[in-house]
Amino acid sequence: MQTRSNPSHRLLLRLLVAAQVLYVLGVAGAGYATTAYGQHITLATSPVDLHSLQYESFVRLHYTAAEVPLTAWRSPTPPRRRQAVYVLLATGPDSLATVAGVYEATPHPAAGQAVLRGWVTEVYARSLGLRYNLERYYVPGSSPLRLGKTSPPLRVQVSIAPWGQARIESVRLLKP
Repeated sequence: MQTRSNPSHRLLLRLLVAAQVLYVLGVAGAGYATTAYGQHITLATSPVDLHSLQYESFVRLHYTAAEVPLTAWRSPTPPRRRQAVYVLLATGPDSLATVAGVYEATPHPAAGQAVLRGWVTEVYARSLGLRYNLERYYVPGSSPLRLGKTSPPLRVQVSIAPWGQARIESVRLLKP
C-alpha cells in the first residue's frame, strides 16, 4: 500500500534543509568576512601551558591586555564579574595594541583604534581581569610552538570585524 506524502510536509522539509545549509554557509562566510573586512591589530601574549600540547592540539594564550588597571574602567557604575565590556585598543609605536579604556557600551574609536568585545572575569582592588574569547589557538603539527622550540612571548594578529566578531589570524614567535 502506497501513501502519498503531504505537499506541505515536503515544502517544510525543503525549507529546513535550506535553512541548515544557509546557516553553515553563513558561519563560514562570517569568518572569512571578518578576515577580509576586519581591522587588523597585534596583541602581545604568551602561552600558558606548553606541556598540554603533548596531549591536545590547542594552546591557551594569556594576553597582556587581559589584565588592565582599574583606572582603565570608563563607566560610572563599578565593574562586575561576568559583565560584557568593550575594550578600546590603541596601536602604540611598536605596532602593539594596548588598552586605552574599558567600557560598558560601545565606544567610538578614533583613527588607529579598535574595539574588542570581552567580559570581566575578575575585579581586583587595582585591576580587572578580562577575556576576549581568543584564548585558545589551534597549533599546527609543524609549528615551532607545537614542537616545543619556543618560549614566550608571542605576537597574535587579530582581525576585528565592524560588527564585533574577532578571530585570530596568526601567531608569530618573537626572534631573540
